[in-house]
Amino acid sequence: MNNSSNSNTPSSADGLSEQSKSESQSLELSATESQAIANQEAQSTENHETRVTEILDPEQTTLETAALAAHLQRAGIMWLPRPDTDSIEKIATRFPAFDATPVGLADSDDHPSNPVQSIPVQGNPAAAGTNSVGDRPGSKTVAHSSDSTGTPAQEKISTPANKKRVSQSAQQRSVPSRPAATRPASRLQGVSAIQTAENEYAGDPHPIDQRTRELQQLEQSVASCTLCPALASCRNKTVFGAGHPSPRFAFFGEGPGEEEDSVGQPFVGKAGDLLTKMMQACTLQRDEVYILNTVKCRPPGNRNPEGDELSNCRTYYQQQFNLLRPEYIVCLGAVSAQELLGTKLSVGRLRGTLHRYFASKVLVTYHPAYLLRNPAAKKAAWADLQYLMRDAGIEIPQR
Repeated sequence: MNNSSNSNTPSSADGLSEQSKSESQSLELSATESQAIANQEAQSTENHETRVTEILDPEQTTLETAALAAHLQRAGIMWLPRPDTDSIEKIATRFPAFDATPVGLADSDDHPSNPVQSIPVQGNPAAAGTNSVGDRPGSKTVAHSSDSTGTPAQEKISTPANKKRVSQSAQQRSVPSRPAATRPASRLQGVSAIQTAENEYAGDPHPIDQRTRELQQLEQSVASCTLCPALASCRNKTVFGAGHPSPRFAFFGEGPGEEEDSVGQPFVGKAGDLLTKMMQACTLQRDEVYILNTVKCRPPGNRNPEGDELSNCRTYYQQQFNLLRPEYIVCLGAVSAQELLGTKLSVGRLRGTLHRYFASKVLVTYHPAYLLRNPAAKKAAWADLQYLMRDAGIEIPQR
């Protein structure tokens, strides 16, 4: 009877065997799930790295790194950490092939590595309130096809880089020349065109001789200005501006330096020589354009102009532009671009788009002094100037 009972009841050995088998299956299932989770995490990491690689622009990253190094040097940090070779090689594999060799401004490049975007601007750039192109110096036009809006057809090329740019309308403030700041959705994305005002310049355009007289009167007012005690007390000469009274192109810088302060003329010295070469590469001469700055006195130590100094000089450059009425304004550096367009965005984000200041198209590029400190940015600046000349219909000779 005991044997019959034992035959229907599992032995302890059989129970242990079943338990071991169950635990083994559980461990196998756990290992399979762990492997699946690991594969999922690896795929997620790979996808993330792919997205990061697609967003990062190698040339923009190089320029921003150079700017950061220059900023640290100005802050008094003379030594930077030694780079990790292994990390550099690992990061380099995530970027496509990129040639960072500096290119001179006189070199021709039909396909710049940093393509710029053209956003059609409302209205006609040579509308009422401006002189006809034929009356302006530097109006060397070439024939090219246009659509009904008057925008050259070659400018409306749609590229993947252009599609990534943020499309958002610029908000206006009560003061036409100081629009609300525009922020991109991503740190490396550009912004849509900023338009300070939809109306034209105030009043009717004046004849050249009248413009010359009014500019001279305004220059005398600037020479006696003492709104900024810190600047007026240490200046040698005010730097009002120089050039043609009816220019097609106006170059807008930040403020006079030491050499400009001594002679009373804008953009002299090494930065001025480079600006002259930039103009000549575009078939322009200094006497054909007009050059001015945001402030008319040299800030001490060549520092950037401060907020109240920019406010005090704002009425002067606004009157200059209202008299000059250039078709194009080239903002050289962040100070002039941010002041004219009323934004806090960097040059890197403002490049590649034609903005608008009243009836003038506004192009933002790097300051010649910055290019002297960071030669790698010359290629991007040359791409900006090529874009400007294409929009103006001026053919740059092949070199």
